Amino acid sequence: MTTENYYLTLTCPNRPGIVAAVSTYIYELGGDIEEAQQFDDKASKRFFMRVSFSCSADSNTLRTGFVEIADRFDLTWDLRAVKDLKRVLIMASKLDHCLVDLLYRWRIGELPMIICGIVSNHPREVYSSIDFADIPFYHLPVTPETKPAQEAKLLEIVAESKVDMVILARYMQILSDDLSTKLSGRCINVHHSFLPSFKGAKPYHQAHARGIKLIGATAHFVTSDLDEGPIIEQDVTRVTHGDTPEDLVRKGRDLERTVLSRALRYYLHDRVLINGATSVVFSD
Repeated sequence: MTTENYYLTLTCPNRPGIVAAVSTYIYELGGDIEEAQQFDDKASKRFFMRVSFSCSADSNTLRTGFVEIADRFDLTWDLRAVKDLKRVLIMASKLDHCLVDLLYRWRIGELPMIICGIVSNHPREVYSSIDFADIPFYHLPVTPETKPAQEAKLLEIVAESKVDMVILARYMQILSDDLSTKLSGRCINVHHSFLPSFKGAKPYHQAHARGIKLIGATAHFVTSDLDEGPIIEQDVTRVTHGDTPEDLVRKGRDLERTVLSRALRYYLHDRVLINGATSVVFSD
């Protein structure tokens, strides 16, 4: 009998018996739990859980039988066969270091996903050195006057390609509040993050002028509050007075690549659950 691997994620108001009910259900269907992580958020009084398991029952059987437990505990939940890969749309601008890194990690199997397309506000010629293979490329130029039409076209691509998640791989355009709302929970961005924060043009040069000692990067869900959505992953590295602005840019690119790929990997393995203004990340 063939077995499949599954990810089950859930969140609900915390109360006794949730873990017992879930594990018993999987056991009674002949399933084998390979990994289980849970978190009880004392502040929100909500419970979060991720279970990785194998089972010979199919998805429909598992889902149908789980409804009773979901209703009993008021669960918000999702069950996915691991073989059913997430569908991702990548957006980029002229800075292509994150785009190239994601494509490389996808090609070697580190990021198991289906890339539905690459969207850019610049033409294909800008990326002449990159092998996109048969991945669709969409050139969607944008100006303040054409922004509503451009974002409407983007939403068409998301719908037609059945995109699960949009990845802003250093896409240097601010999404409108309307688009951010429509992509709520389905869009991840990466940006430079400093203490203090430097916004606007040439942030690394601003940081250098202030003698900063740490630079960093943050991957987060996109919301209408610019760069303030629920955080998924962060990292920092030390810099010194001897580093030039160009050194900071180079080190910052490395951080951005690493942080974005980690955040995407967590998402692709169903390890990220939004918890209001923050997130629960069951790291591997």
